[in-house]
Amino acid sequence: MKLEQNDLLPLFSNTNIPDIFFTEYLPEANGDFIKVYLYVLFLSKYDKDIKLNDLCKKLGLSLKIVQDAIKYWEDQNVIIKKNTGYVFNNLQEIELYNLYKPKVALSAEQIQKSTESQKRAKTIECINNRFFSGLMPTAWYPDIELWFKKYGFDDEVMIALFAYCFDKSALHKNYVQTVADAWAKNSIKSYNDLDLYYEKHEQINKIANMIIKKLGLSRQLSQYEYSYVEKWIIDFNFNFDIIEIALKRTTSKVNPSFDYIDKLLTDWYDRGFKTIDQIQKFLLDIKQKNKDIKQLEKTTNYQNYSQRNYDNLNSLYANQKK
Repeated sequence: MKLEQNDLLPLFSNTNIPDIFFTEYLPEANGDFIKVYLYVLFLSKYDKDIKLNDLCKKLGLSLKIVQDAIKYWEDQNVIIKKNTGYVFNNLQEIELYNLYKPKVALSAEQIQKSTESQKRAKTIECINNRFFSGLMPTAWYPDIELWFKKYGFDDEVMIALFAYCFDKSALHKNYVQTVADAWAKNSIKSYNDLDLYYEKHEQINKIANMIIKKLGLSRQLSQYEYSYVEKWIIDFNFNFDIIEIALKRTTSKVNPSFDYIDKLLTDWYDRGFKTIDQIQKFLLDIKQKNKDIKQLEKTTNYQNYSQRNYDNLNSLYANQKK
């Protein structure tokens, strides 16, 4: 792999890195990939061939990591492979082209100044100043415009989206996109929708903490357990009083699981139960039928009574006292 050079000795030379690298490329890149880029950029000033194995030894990296790093920077169009080696692209020229390209494709209607576009510009500038200290990478601008169009968020929701990710110390495009997808799936478009969403999740968190306390758990719920709670509250529209009935029925279980609790609540939901009275009456009927079957077996000495597995609920409701 051949790299170009100048005549300066390392002691008196400098390696220039444009600021655009720090704003556009560094935040998204793997640390080892950055290490490879910086060192190869430094070596590009010296006219000599360098072998990948020597580069690996110098940087203390495996051959695969170095190869992956070079492939990564190729994909980012930072370097271009030639027959004799690699050449570094001008990052500032790339960025200038990216900024110019979408503008020439805009129609006269799109570039016309309007109240909406001016408000949108103010929103993006607010995001820039509030969450990026005025140094938001230019690549974020078209992404924000895309999210506005894709999700139909109003300006307040878009600002709230960035505030949420900023508070989570996860202001990365992939994370912002993930949160935006989740909000969109919950039909969030206006700030009022977002308020209702937060209110709903506050209720879920409250009930989740009550479940932890009732089950005597010394930990937070796992992601899968929490998804069960969301299902019971959002999909089934059950309140904690109904959920607690299912929790009480785990007292006879050695290792009660959320899967077991979910089977109970799902059965009640499938039966159309909406109130505590309906569920308690159903459980009393189950208990009475089990009692009648046991009495019949005892008096007739018949152990394989055909009605014992009525409704396929024997295993679910067997030996329950609550």
